[in-house]
Amino acid sequence: MAKGEGGEQYSNASLLNKPNSDAIQLARKRGRNKLSICNKLCYAVGGAPYQITGCALGFFLQIYLLDVAQLDPFYASIILFGGRAWDAVTDPTVGFLVSRSPWTRYGRMLPWILLSTPLAVLAYFLIWYVPPFENGKVIWYLFFYCLFQSLQTCFHVPYSALTMFITSDQKERDSATAYRMTVEVLGTVLGTAIQGQIVGMANAPCLKGPSDILAEGNSSYNSTEPVISIEHTKIAYMIASGIICVIYILCAIVLFFGVKEQKDSCRPKSEPMSFFQGIRLVMGHGPYAKLVMVFLFTSLGFMLLEGNFALFCSYTLGFRNDFQNILLVIMLSATLAIPFWQWFLSRFGKKTAVYIGSLSVIPFLVLVACVKSNLIVTYIVAFAAGVSVAAAFLLPWSMLPDVVDDFQVHNPDSTGHEALFYSFYVFFTKFASGVSLGISTLSLDFAGYLTRGCSQPHTVDLTLKILVTAAPIVLILIGLCILYTYPINEEKRQGNRKLLQEQRDNESDSDTDSTELANVV
Repeated sequence: MAKGEGGEQYSNASLLNKPNSDAIQLARKRGRNKLSICNKLCYAVGGAPYQITGCALGFFLQIYLLDVAQLDPFYASIILFGGRAWDAVTDPTVGFLVSRSPWTRYGRMLPWILLSTPLAVLAYFLIWYVPPFENGKVIWYLFFYCLFQSLQTCFHVPYSALTMFITSDQKERDSATAYRMTVEVLGTVLGTAIQGQIVGMANAPCLKGPSDILAEGNSSYNSTEPVISIEHTKIAYMIASGIICVIYILCAIVLFFGVKEQKDSCRPKSEPMSFFQGIRLVMGHGPYAKLVMVFLFTSLGFMLLEGNFALFCSYTLGFRNDFQNILLVIMLSATLAIPFWQWFLSRFGKKTAVYIGSLSVIPFLVLVACVKSNLIVTYIVAFAAGVSVAAAFLLPWSMLPDVVDDFQVHNPDSTGHEALFYSFYVFFTKFASGVSLGISTLSLDFAGYLTRGCSQPHTVDLTLKILVTAAPIVLILIGLCILYTYPINEEKRQGNRKLLQEQRDNESDSDTDSTELANVV
């Protein structure tokens, strides 16, 4: 009898305490999902290396290979396309490997970031070194460019997927993404400033052709002897790359020690699948495929603008000594515009933000194509382009978690594939970037580009104008037409958020009940 009463009292006490226990567990769960400002900043700092190096390579590698390493445009196009194409292939491969990585005491993503950093900075530095031989230059640049892209992929794919692992709360993810985008755009400013200003101070004079000498007269030509040699320019590129390498290492350290992966922020992984099963999985999800196509075309437009803008400013507009300052204006305006776009997408929705952000650059591209070379107009266009670049930076990474959540709602038994979604998005954009850079550099070769020439043939000027104005406009408009069919609006996004929260709560309740049953037994 006493035993029965004791059992009854235990049962009643358990019933009375269960709501309090659930409330405490819910409070703890919300506490774990909440990110501090320090956590968000440390997470955001990890995005800077990718943007600093990417900006330096995107704006300066083409002109460096042509005018400093003095490669033939055909070989330069092979390096640019080959490096980007290889980089694109490594993204889904690394994403597949990351998705199958075991959990360690440091997490599943952070070890990839830490281990890839030392070799990545070494490969990056050697990209900007001109070897003391001529025959193997193409192999040198292609090898180290591909090697750096592979190692940077081992950093960036896990870092991108880390968004899904630092918290399961969608608002916290969006907030962390906004922090990240702000720091990443600051990284592009830093990359542009370091590379542009250091190289700009040691910019070797152009080589005048017969037409330039006849136009200026022999006395003018003989009176302007070069003060800075090509060797000074080579050293300047190496100094800039060395500074960027140090920043890369510091950012990786801050990320590793300032961010903790939450193992319970993502649900248990499904059974491992093959690489091609992963391709079919992510590309078979309609909203994801449409979103990738949208940003494939819009990003391609901005990549053409980025990759050819230095040459466009130097030759078509005639601002050889000002192009680094024009690039800096683009990145500064992009940095200032990030908070505005974050507010805009929260107020009017992400699809509307993509439309407004992408379309806003078109009138200014038309303006720079129609107006004769004018430095003030060019700076205005650069500022407007930066505002659109900010939207291009922020919105893809803000919308990718939405399609991952949508996939989890429709496939509750297929989990743990976050890295695949991120890596395949990067794959398509980088492959498109490689194609655009390769085609644009090859187009310059066919147009008759003159290495380090003070002036270029009319065909080169026309080609650069098409690559920087007409082609980006067409690509952006194609992307926005595809966006019209993208199904995840604000209502759908909020509905998915509620359904996922219910799934997590049900799993948590099931785990709690199983634990209590085990304790009773």
